Amino acid sequence: MKGPKDRKEQILHEAARLFKKQGYNATTVRMIAAQMKMEASSLYNHISSKQEILRELLLQMANLFTQGMKNIEASQSNPYEKLELLVSLHVQLTLEYPDQISLITGEWIHLESPELQHYTELRQDYELRFKGIIKLGIEEGFLEKTDVDLALFSILSTLHWLYSWLGRHKEIPIETIESELKQTLLLGIRKR
Repeated sequence: MKGPKDRKEQILHEAARLFKKQGYNATTVRMIAAQMKMEASSLYNHISSKQEILRELLLQMANLFTQGMKNIEASQSNPYEKLELLVSLHVQLTLEYPDQISLITGEWIHLESPELQHYTELRQDYELRFKGIIKLGIEEGFLEKTDVDLALFSILSTLHWLYSWLGRHKEIPIETIESELKQTLLLGIRKR
């Protein structure tokens, strides 16, 4: 992860680390402040609440995935190549934001409305677009006829939990991880 540039970014960085380690509910503003070596009251000069921190962390990730998806959809790549690019997008974002990305597997449920609704819409839109690429790949003959929902579930489940696996396998080069994931997740549905 890039080093945080300002105090608020540092707070978000530390909060993401604590949310990953302890969970959103078990993490207090005082704990975040202690990690920052500041008083909780001083923390409120930079953020309004723990909920604001969660919202910013999750919406930043959702926006990065949304923008990545748009870029991939706009590329001249065929559907199979777009799936490979999506695997790469997940790997790259997981490496860059390991603590933050861990929040998308479950901590998002702690968002309050209207942010919960907005986040859910972004997540559903991303999944629909992903499914659209799989469907197009089947229609255009790049992918085997397969259950699109099951394929999406299999691919995204692995990619969503990649942060946990990567934390225990830091010795493996990123190129190897990307290559192996593309083979493992996509070759089974690629048209032969």
